[in-house]
Amino acid sequence: MPIDAAKAVAAEPRTGEITWNSKDVQLYHLGIGAGTPATDPDELRYTLESRLHVLPSFATVAGSGSPGVISGLSMPGVEVDLAKVLHGGQSLTLHRPIPVQGTATATGRIAAVHDKGKAAVLVMRTEVADADGPLWTNDAQIFVRGEGGWGGDRGPSGRLEPPAGEPDRVVERPVREDQALLYRLSGDWNPLHADPEFAKVAGFERPILHGLCTYGMTLKAVVDTLLGGDVARVRSYATRFAGVVYPGETLRIRMWPGDDRVRVAVSAVEREDAPVLADTIVEHA
Repeated sequence: MPIDAAKAVAAEPRTGEITWNSKDVQLYHLGIGAGTPATDPDELRYTLESRLHVLPSFATVAGSGSPGVISGLSMPGVEVDLAKVLHGGQSLTLHRPIPVQGTATATGRIAAVHDKGKAAVLVMRTEVADADGPLWTNDAQIFVRGEGGWGGDRGPSGRLEPPAGEPDRVVERPVREDQALLYRLSGDWNPLHADPEFAKVAGFERPILHGLCTYGMTLKAVVDTLLGGDVARVRSYATRFAGVVYPGETLRIRMWPGDDRVRVAVSAVEREDAPVLADTIVEHA
């Protein structure tokens, strides 16, 4: 079996130093659609260095050379075909607000391997800390098609009961035609998001938007709509990737706020509200 679950989980973590600065933060914010209108004071918090704050989802790209999905797929006990790999979900826990610039240590490991029958799920965990202590923990849930069925633990179900009733808030966010080209400058160079021929080989009619770009766009919409634009209020953010987005489409973001969390669902307007993000929760102070 290409995946040896026990060996993968027992493997030594991989550690590396990551750095980022205000330019990296601004580029990421522009890549998820910030800066429109360009002179809006609320948008300047994402684009102007003298007012800059950091949207927590920046953690998914900070120090793009840090231990991540590709590194995890080369861990001991893991030997898979990249063509069978899908990014199934992402969760982020914030231990404190992310500084505008910093140097930190990122430690990556495979935290769990689940047997879903027709697929294996690798939980790739990255923990980041600087000189002042822990900053954030990222978990990427990676589906590997055709690698299940060895009788291992199925793991927890990520499916949640749908939110009750109609959403309290609904906003729409356009995805620019060039958005994937801009977002990839933050470190995800997969040609699936830029090369039409590669996208066709992968089974798509044209390049698709990065799932983590949609992830960032959605968190920004929640922060701006329900949290008063205060990025420091976000405590954690988790989602399941339920479908693709094509550049030029429009995201419809539905929100059901509670006392300390917001349930969210995201769909593509032009494709009859095809699901994009599901089982999404933003926990906040």
